[in-house]
Amino acid sequence: MYQLFIANKNYSSWSLRPWLLMTQLNIPFTEQLQQFAANNYHNFRSFSPTGKVPCLHDGDVVVWESLAIVEYLAERHPGVWPTDTMARNFARSACSEMHAGFGTLRSVCTMNCGVRVELQDPPAALAKELQRLDELWQQGLQQFGGPFLAGAQFSAVDAFFAPVAFRIQSYGLQLSEKSMTYVQQLLQLPAMQQWYEAALDESWREVSHEAEIGNYGRVLVDYRRV
Repeated sequence: MYQLFIANKNYSSWSLRPWLLMTQLNIPFTEQLQQFAANNYHNFRSFSPTGKVPCLHDGDVVVWESLAIVEYLAERHPGVWPTDTMARNFARSACSEMHAGFGTLRSVCTMNCGVRVELQDPPAALAKELQRLDELWQQGLQQFGGPFLAGAQFSAVDAFFAPVAFRIQSYGLQLSEKSMTYVQQLLQLPAMQQWYEAALDESWREVSHEAEIGNYGRVLVDYRRV
């Protein structure tokens, strides 16, 4: 059985992507959760050549980086990518754009599932990236009919944007009506709710992740239960 190494569910956006994909598609795996810490690079090197998560182990095969994990799974399981050629090409391109881009969104609105934050003086680049995000989502929803980005079925492209849905919820970001409906579609997925509930139950706090919020905002509400 696959072993998927991930980090704290409250913080780890990259871990969410393959975890959500595998959970939604009923691909069996064993979750190996490792806590973020000041020295986690050396700890994570015991299972990941980059010292980062996520990392997938399949027997003697080790696959690191979320996009590579998706492609590895796609070679072995149906449903990872859409079957329609146009939809599949869009999904791959959108995943690649998310993987390489939206740096301001990631740095200003760091993933912290359990809190609600009021942004204060966010950089102008954030509005530009949100405009591009809205444009990209509307393209997929309109071209392929929804309710998911590449058509009627959940696929890897939705898993790649799932952390953005949590960011929109945590930071009160606003997009077009269609895009906000898509956000709710993602947040209501059973696997997303499972991840969210587990994030709220995590008892540990990692100092640097908590401090990142203060760079651009202030916490209004903390829903974490412990």
